[in-house]
Amino acid sequence: MGRKALVFGSFVADIMARAPHLPAPKETVMGHGFKIGPGGKGFNQAVAAHKAGADVKLVTKLGTDHFAEIAENTMEQLGMDRSGVFVTEECDTGCALILVGEDSGQNEIVVVPGACLTFSEPEVETVKRLTDEKGCDYVLMQLETNSGAVYDVAEHAALNGKRVILNPAPAAAVPEHVWKWIDIVTPNEVEAEYYTGIPVCSGESAEEAAQWFHRRGVRHVIITMGDRGAYLSVNGAGQMVPPFCVTAVDTTGAGDAFNGGLLAALSEGKDLTQAVVFASAAAALSVGRIGTAPSMPEREEILSLLKNVRK
Repeated sequence: MGRKALVFGSFVADIMARAPHLPAPKETVMGHGFKIGPGGKGFNQAVAAHKAGADVKLVTKLGTDHFAEIAENTMEQLGMDRSGVFVTEECDTGCALILVGEDSGQNEIVVVPGACLTFSEPEVETVKRLTDEKGCDYVLMQLETNSGAVYDVAEHAALNGKRVILNPAPAAAVPEHVWKWIDIVTPNEVEAEYYTGIPVCSGESAEEAAQWFHRRGVRHVIITMGDRGAYLSVNGAGQMVPPFCVTAVDTTGAGDAFNGGLLAALSEGKDLTQAVVFASAAAALSVGRIGTAPSMPEREEILSLLKNVRK
């Protein structure tokens, strides 16, 4: 286990159904496999990092309903630090409606963040203090909590010597001045196009998109590109990192597995190239399973996949 890390992000209860294919507009499809379980980008990434071996604290916010119990029970079962969880009686816990098409493994998701959009100024100050804890080197965030809270924590963490990782998802406008606080940005190809206006479909277009982030002050850019792998640009010098060849059953949460794996690898001292390979292995294992947080692989599984590929 390496240095400490903090994940500031959402918890939502995943309400998932599987169907032979994703429905077209106005189409009704007979589905099956209905499940309710733990999810949310922040929660998923913290679980992924924890299972991959990181000493990670999750900061999130819940209501006082049944969905909140899912989060609390899951964290207890996994032995995760729950001291960063805020609770409110004024708003429900968030939820996500997820459809998975069995013909492709692809998904459609609608997220209602609920309590995670209500971080107050005093709570944000508490989050800042948590980033200041001794030994906490990395802060990983997404955009499923109220944006002002994310920006304030990013600025505070960066100014106090922490490495800030932003997974800019769901894609949403980010003020120009915020980018300079970000050490590592990790969009997928769709999110990268949203910010840069550049369709990302190759190493060349990924490099062009990465330069857009670099010009705004981001030091390191990682663009995940599904079965094409990931593009890594370190201070402007880029390379494609090939994917692991797997059969996808459910791609929901693959990006979260990647970000959690990345955080775990960096916190134990791996360089960025090694960390992206480790993260790619975590993501590859996750898509072979159904669900989000429950699909995150254990550290031993990731190391086994890496070992077998190296042979």
